[in-house]
Amino acid sequence: MITRWLGGLAVSVIVVQAAQPSAASPVSAPLRELPWGQINFLHTTDTHGWHAGHLQEPSFSADWGDYISFAERLRERADEEGVDLLVVDTGDRIEGNGLYDASDPKGVYTSDIFKEQQIDIITVGNHELYKQNSSDNEYLKTVPNFKGNYLASNLDIVDPQTGERVPLARRYKKFTTKNQGIRVVAFGFLFDFKGNANNTIVQKVQDTIEEEWFKDAIHDREVDLFVVAGHVHIRSEEYRMIFRAIREVQWDTPIQFFGGHYHIRDYKKFDSKSYAIESGRYMETIGFQSISGVSAGGKDQLSGRASTTFSRRYIDNNLYSFYHHTSLNSTTFPTAHGSNVSSLISSSRKALKLDSQFGCAPIDLWTNRVPYPDNSSIFSWLEQLVLPDMVIEPERQSMPRVVIANTGAIRFDIFEGPFTIDTTFTVSPFSTGFRYIKDVPFKMADQLLTVLNNEGEILKQAVPDLNVWMLAPPEQAAGPANMIASDTQKNYQSNQQPLVEYKQKLTPGYTTKDDAGEDGDDTVHSPISFYNVPNCIEARIGIVTDDKAVETVDVVYLEFIQPWVLLALKFLGGEYESVDTEDYLEGVDFTTMIAQWVKENWVGDC
Repeated sequence: MITRWLGGLAVSVIVVQAAQPSAASPVSAPLRELPWGQINFLHTTDTHGWHAGHLQEPSFSADWGDYISFAERLRERADEEGVDLLVVDTGDRIEGNGLYDASDPKGVYTSDIFKEQQIDIITVGNHELYKQNSSDNEYLKTVPNFKGNYLASNLDIVDPQTGERVPLARRYKKFTTKNQGIRVVAFGFLFDFKGNANNTIVQKVQDTIEEEWFKDAIHDREVDLFVVAGHVHIRSEEYRMIFRAIREVQWDTPIQFFGGHYHIRDYKKFDSKSYAIESGRYMETIGFQSISGVSAGGKDQLSGRASTTFSRRYIDNNLYSFYHHTSLNSTTFPTAHGSNVSSLISSSRKALKLDSQFGCAPIDLWTNRVPYPDNSSIFSWLEQLVLPDMVIEPERQSMPRVVIANTGAIRFDIFEGPFTIDTTFTVSPFSTGFRYIKDVPFKMADQLLTVLNNEGEILKQAVPDLNVWMLAPPEQAAGPANMIASDTQKNYQSNQQPLVEYKQKLTPGYTTKDDAGEDGDDTVHSPISFYNVPNCIEARIGIVTDDKAVETVDVVYLEFIQPWVLLALKFLGGEYESVDTEDYLEGVDFTTMIAQWVKENWVGDC
């Protein structure tokens, strides 16, 4: 490996091979160093089954086995330098990739793969709780796999064996770090989630922090650091409440928050001794967080608590970054443990036949990288081609219909090239089907999409739990308006790279701005445009524009959005309840429908 230093950035020339046989190899790029401290953390969240990495995206092509090797190499460095390294995961490990979704039952392989990482603090996500079988698996498999490191501060489950209501896992834990002797009290929260199956009970955060066990934990004076991990957006009211509760009784003890759920890179400052990191999605990001100046066993380090400093880095999940940050190469980097897990992932993918092709995508189709509508928008493709071709109930095919799907049902882009079994689940992993209301007045159905996309506050006032942002991709919930990268910006040199002669064209990728500035990403990229999309899209079938002859239509929609559809119809003067709805295309789910369309229309191998 040859390293050049340019303006504080390391630029390495190295030959890198991706772990999974079909994965794209990462490319060289300027890198920022990891800001090591007294106590350091690696953080993943919202991996959603992407433990084989991104096979078509070089920047994110490392797999879970590579991450295990990376964590083990960094632990070795921590031990050598006498500092600490902890590994954290904050949930949503399932639903979103063939490695989890393609097996029957779901998750046959992923549990054994995921458990191989040594995780010090692990929490639940909302996706583990949508269905009874996945939450039971969490209780019966994942919690025991991580022994006392799994934390569930505000979540109970009905024990499937005894029928009793019990905590999913321990509420919190106190421990002392290996090398520095830092006394840590850690919690594991879930946001105030209401869509869980009826075998789990999510207690509101505001009620949890009033319980005696929590008050006792935060009143403990023999604590050097509080860690609040959770599947919670770091700028949420839930985390603000927890911060205030701790600060009321521990005014200067450092607090480190780890968040998730919004699928973004973000960093928030609560005060000078309390920060929060959110580390992306889909195994694209390994978050690195460090803290220095923390008391250890009651003894101040450096110049005392006043000098406490926090730093972060968002690591692109690829071997190029991993080799650089460990100062190793393709021969010296992999550990036997990590390599074995990579082999396990490869054999699992083969058993599931995830590389088997349904067809060949002729172009890239994007969720948020192009505006909607657009010929390269995945949502335009859905409403113009897939929904009209596939949403046909034989007994009702003569009826004009309005078909509505929420954009959040699509979770990832389609890349030009092979459309595989794996692609099917990365694009839309949900097993939701369609329902419909027959013979709705067209004057009412004609306005339904407008209400769902533009009257969110009014609907929320009627039913506070029905936030319309839940219909759109989660990345939008935290974001501002459209962020459009100009041609000039796409080839810009980073603001953290002043007055250097660096001629290499930057690859597009994350260019994160957060409360600590613009230097959080480990890899310097050119920016990618991000366009917001509506909450829902629709296809009108058998209806000509301004067709005055149509009096009634069938309103067909994805089952998930039924509460919003019924509420919007009520807003428009309709009196429809759930009993007025029926299955449409019974037994056909959205994921299968997309795969079938590809089989029929994108014929051939790539």
